[in-house]
Amino acid sequence: MAYRFVRAQPKRDRLIELRERLDSGDIEQMEPFGRAMTTALEDARVDPASGEAVWVEEDYCSPPLTMERAEVLDDYFEEITIVEEDVDEAAGWQRIDDLPGLWERTLGET
Repeated sequence: MAYRFVRAQPKRDRLIELRERLDSGDIEQMEPFGRAMTTALEDARVDPASGEAVWVEEDYCSPPLTMERAEVLDDYFEEITIVEEDVDEAAGWQRIDDLPGLWERTLGET
């Protein structure tokens, strides 16, 4: 199993729809990646310097995030970059732990 350290520019006008899909369980039900993607996107952070969303996602695809991009990510993000293809999950999240949450930053959630 591999974890990817991801950066992407959110399509701001689409984030409410993405949040609704996460909340409804629509994305979580997608096989085989739905649970991992839901967890990653719910915990995503935002880099205030660039405005990019950043997260760590479990992934088995080659090239990385192929299915996830086709089914979800390309609808809600641009300039998706795999910063690191094989990162330790805990270490990856620790690197961005001090950044504000994507949802609190973009939708005013707490």
